[in-house]
Amino acid sequence: MSNSIYISGSPPRDTQSNLFVNDKEFWLGISFVGIIFGEIVYLYFFVRHFFFRKGTSSVLEIINTETGEIAEVRRFDNVVIESPNRMRDNKSILYNSKGKIYTCDIATGEVCGVDIGGLENCNNDHALSFDGNKLALSVFEKGFYCSKIYVVDLRSGKTERITENAPSYLHGWSPDGKEIVYCACRKSRYDIYKANINAKTEIRLTDGRGFNDGCEFSPDGRHIWFNSTRDGLMHIWRMDRDGSNLTKMTCHDGFNSWFPHVSPNCDKVAYIAFRKEDILPSEHLPGLNVQIRVMNYDGTDDKVLLELYGGQGSFNTNSWSPDGKCFAYVRYTDRKTERKS
Repeated sequence: MSNSIYISGSPPRDTQSNLFVNDKEFWLGISFVGIIFGEIVYLYFFVRHFFFRKGTSSVLEIINTETGEIAEVRRFDNVVIESPNRMRDNKSILYNSKGKIYTCDIATGEVCGVDIGGLENCNNDHALSFDGNKLALSVFEKGFYCSKIYVVDLRSGKTERITENAPSYLHGWSPDGKEIVYCACRKSRYDIYKANINAKTEIRLTDGRGFNDGCEFSPDGRHIWFNSTRDGLMHIWRMDRDGSNLTKMTCHDGFNSWFPHVSPNCDKVAYIAFRKEDILPSEHLPGLNVQIRVMNYDGTDDKVLLELYGGQGSFNTNSWSPDGKCFAYVRYTDRKTERKS
């Protein structure tokens, strides 16, 4: 769940037992408490986003994973941009800001608005289809806690809503363009779901254990990568596309790991790591010192690629270049970091 206004209300611990499985009143009570808690946390981060991040500037950068060389694409003074996606033409980067979607030309820094058919209040959950013709994204509709997923045809600007239930937070496409994968809260539990964009049939893939988020298909369609607190801290996991064969891919004791992004040739996975002492396992907040790490597809050779001031919005979505050598991210600066420099 990677929205501009982060909802950190995690589902309750796995308290199911034979005593409560059929107790409707118990589960209704749990759901009610979860909803109320979610609304309170939503309001807190709404205020935090629009007031505490006032004066934050964004720096859109690209790093070469082979050489470590960093190139600045553009600095956005006093503007928060989030979640870069590399366009398939390899000439520009797509991102969200102030509820809208834009592209930034890599060579010139020129910014252009993207026609998304009149949709507003977009959050930082968006992903391009593998052919580059469609954009799936999450949009806040009226009311708190109400993120739903739409698909936009970038050639025509036609939009179509895919999920009726909320909250739903888009994360990735299947390589054939027929399915999307997303995080959703149902009955106070955050799980990984997929849906056929034509049939709009929602299928739950994870089992309600822990807080599950950050899901993404591998480019070859074999696996879905995601992050989960099912064993305590937030770690990176991998499963088959039908939800079977869950495999834990990270084991850091000092970090909560979020948003695995698989390179186009399926040899590398990049993700963002938050220090354990800075956040709860179910949180991914802005304004923190974080790491972006890279590991092999099998989980080996896991290492820090860079450290930056950022967090929420820096690396929520896949931004690998088509050749698998570079990816984009957002570094933030604010009064706090400027005083230190």
